[in-house]
Amino acid sequence: MPVTASLLLTGARVLGRDGLVDVRVDDGAVSAVVPAGTAATGPDVGAPERVALDGRTLVPGLWDQHTHLTQWALVRRRLDVSAASSPQHAAALVRAGLADPATAPAPGRPLVGFGFRWAAWAQEPRADVLDAVAGEVPVVLVSGDLHSAWASSAGLRFLGVEHPTGLLREEEWMPASPRLVAVPDDVTDALVADAARAAAARGVVGVVDLELADNLAVWRRRLAAGWDGLRVRAGVWEQHLDAVLAEGLRTGDPLAGDTRHGALVTQGPFKVISDGSLNTRTACCFEPYAGSTGPDAHGVLNVAPEHLVPVMARAHAAGLRCAIHAIGDRANTLALDAFAATGARGSVEHAQLLRWQDVERFAALGVVASVQPEHAMDDRDVADRLWAGRTDRNMPLATMLAAGVRIVLGSDAPVAPLDPWQAVAAAVTRSRDGRAPWHPEQRIGVVPALEASVDGAPLALAAGMPADLAVLDADPLDAATDLRAMPVAGTLLAGRWTHRTL
Repeated sequence: MPVTASLLLTGARVLGRDGLVDVRVDDGAVSAVVPAGTAATGPDVGAPERVALDGRTLVPGLWDQHTHLTQWALVRRRLDVSAASSPQHAAALVRAGLADPATAPAPGRPLVGFGFRWAAWAQEPRADVLDAVAGEVPVVLVSGDLHSAWASSAGLRFLGVEHPTGLLREEEWMPASPRLVAVPDDVTDALVADAARAAAARGVVGVVDLELADNLAVWRRRLAAGWDGLRVRAGVWEQHLDAVLAEGLRTGDPLAGDTRHGALVTQGPFKVISDGSLNTRTACCFEPYAGSTGPDAHGVLNVAPEHLVPVMARAHAAGLRCAIHAIGDRANTLALDAFAATGARGSVEHAQLLRWQDVERFAALGVVASVQPEHAMDDRDVADRLWAGRTDRNMPLATMLAAGVRIVLGSDAPVAPLDPWQAVAAAVTRSRDGRAPWHPEQRIGVVPALEASVDGAPLALAAGMPADLAVLDADPLDAATDLRAMPVAGTLLAGRWTHRTL
């Protein structure tokens, strides 16, 4: 990865330091953080490129700790049906999408939409509603939580699925989902590179990519083609675990390429989805969903404990961290049980609905809570309805921090946009769109929210750290700053500009 040999950022405001500072970068790492005007320059130390920050705030580059990067890249080009308030409303959006040359599919390809949330609709989606507007054109709409899809009759045929209603949930949907990303590798990789540039413009320097794919092969292909957009930790799923173990790869090992100041793409965690989601009514809970009866009234387990424990033990023994998806409170309890039984290290992904006693267990076991605060804003109305009386335990960030739980923030893109500032804003305000804060007692401060967004880097910066940095055009500690719209003037990855407006 090419780096800038020497760079001096002058007049920076740095969180946790008094006065303005100069930050020197050499060979991809921060070499000095000193009071403004005192940085060593000259023939003995080289003549760096100077960039005046003029009082702008300099922070470590931001990370998104939970993404599905290829899906996010594709969704940025898909029909947005997130505003749909009923099946009929969604069908009207599909009709408009079919008529619009910008979104109409090529012959033989489906119209793919994204973002609908059907849990609060008065009627469940059915294939015939889409058939009425699409006819023989395949239509597949993916839910905003990725755990269900709604297809027309032609869409079901495209997916190779027979289904009585067209609403595919969990294991009905997951095996069919790869059909939607069956596009040429060069096209997909170009879209991912474009998404990485957009992320860099928001100050992002790295992501954990939990795409359901052979990520070992995918990321080696991208590296060979010159990938240089972001740092990536490439997760592995059970169906690809043998290949990773056969190579002896441990979490953090480079997949290929330059290893100075941290490799650009490294082996990530072992990912398991243990339960479903709130909006698909499949997150596994101790209490039933409001108004639900029958065997699935409490949600579902996608992976039973008798399978989860041995597969986590196998991954842990091979040096992989574990990233266990758990949204419902029962799923979180079982995930923590599995960490305790195996001694595995890693994270619970989402950690959305928790029992209070399990908050303490996160801290005691050293399990990271990898949370996506924007989900709380997306889900607040449906949670109030389906998890009535329990929402004080929905993403209790303040309580977790007080208990000593390590929290890291992400988006679960494409479930929420790949923009850490939205996650920070949701964590700090528990609000969006001018609404009153939702469970404001669980708000956290800007500093801990940023600490949860920079992958453990010190906010005050330090010599020796990789020069993965973001230059902000507004002060994040100023109460008047709109965190969601935080202007980013520049992003450095190992001392190289990946985004720059100053």
